[in-house]
Amino acid sequence: MSQVGSEANPLRVAIVGAGPAGFYAAERLFKEKGLTVQVDMFERLPVPFGLVRFGVAPDHPKIKSVTKVFDRIAKKPGFRFFGNVDIGEDISVEELKQYYHQIVFTIGAPTDRNLPVPGVELTGNYPATEFVAWYNGHPDYRDYEFDLSKERAAVVGIGNVAVDVARILVRDPDELAETDIADYALEALRQSNIKEVYVLGRRGPAQAAFTPPEAKELLELKGVDTLVLPEEAELDPLSQESMAAAGRGVVRNVEIIQQMAQNKPTGQPHKLTIRFLVSPVEIFGNEAGEVVGMKLVKNELYKTESGTLRPKATDQFEEMPIDLVFRSVGYRGVPVPGVPFNDRWGVIMNQEGRVIEVESGEQVIGEYTAGWIKRGPSGVIGTNKPDAVETVVHMLEDVQADKVLHPAHPEADAAEAFIAEKQPRFVTYDDWLKIDEIEVAKGREQGRPRVKFTDVEEMLAVVGK
Repeated sequence: MSQVGSEANPLRVAIVGAGPAGFYAAERLFKEKGLTVQVDMFERLPVPFGLVRFGVAPDHPKIKSVTKVFDRIAKKPGFRFFGNVDIGEDISVEELKQYYHQIVFTIGAPTDRNLPVPGVELTGNYPATEFVAWYNGHPDYRDYEFDLSKERAAVVGIGNVAVDVARILVRDPDELAETDIADYALEALRQSNIKEVYVLGRRGPAQAAFTPPEAKELLELKGVDTLVLPEEAELDPLSQESMAAAGRGVVRNVEIIQQMAQNKPTGQPHKLTIRFLVSPVEIFGNEAGEVVGMKLVKNELYKTESGTLRPKATDQFEEMPIDLVFRSVGYRGVPVPGVPFNDRWGVIMNQEGRVIEVESGEQVIGEYTAGWIKRGPSGVIGTNKPDAVETVVHMLEDVQADKVLHPAHPEADAAEAFIAEKQPRFVTYDDWLKIDEIEVAKGREQGRPRVKFTDVEEMLAVVGK
């Protein structure tokens, strides 16, 4: 038989997950000179783009413009999209292996890491991941309810997601009405009674995980006093020492945080306070099982053997009245049936993108991973590009070494027939473009980028599925 990747025997690749990592992997495959490749991309939902659609905050439209790049990739000859197909449910990984030489898992990290403190089970304690998916119109979360009748909320965590949650809670709903936020979320936020939001970081200003643009935006929110306690904005000696080698982003973050520390309350309708070097140790509840407060411990930083600054608890505590808690301490991946998984880290077992066995560490031929499910939830959307490229480089090495699967049915038509048999209501990229066109048209009528479909059956209905 001809070499895999030749015109006579195209390299057949299944990409499971239609987020940024999946598209960047496809892009790199198509760029390889002398390679004939056919990419079939699978997505559990009828719509692509993963966290770009369901994770990026609605008031950050520029970030979402990356989908134009993905649209161009989808137009490449040899690219096919199979939406509304759940790998692991509709089709097993073992079944996929009968139709593809290589399989790449780019399914992201859809759940949250828990907060291991007493009281986490109380009513009014929510994962930030669910709140973000809810206000972004994710079909799995459209029916969730968040009690915004309370006045004081704490967001545990200090990355961009935590800042997004805090900002959405205090932002003027009239401004959000110009975005693609889910209609039901906009209505709930219009009725919100939230007055104060606290963002709680366990380390100091120099270790804040949010980016300078996110931080600067908090200073510019209409109707919001954005505050930092002056004593918590000061850098401890270890952080001061680390600033000598700090990047521009860290330096700018510290500048913005120290600018916030100079602010005084001016009686705005909302107050947003960012705290540093504090960790929740207990969440208090009332007799009805509702959140009413939180106990915090003051932290101090120490240097590990590797030179990293880590927090450790002191013997200083404080209690603060809180009605809601949004825990934003990290996203976490979920396993795909039959694929080796590191449960501790919440990622697929891999070495630079090659899937490996849990016990032996040996390569699992034909299986690869990229994105958050490969490395964990870190970086921005663009970080997924070099991550995916690293994986694809190893895939191409394995093609040359003939370390690929040898499917019984490598023909593209055979795969499509099998998919149609297992999930007759699969959605093509042309179908998605119809959904997209309708959403954008509805948005245009309201002066918004789009009005999202949030129900899978409605999505399928408009494309006749």
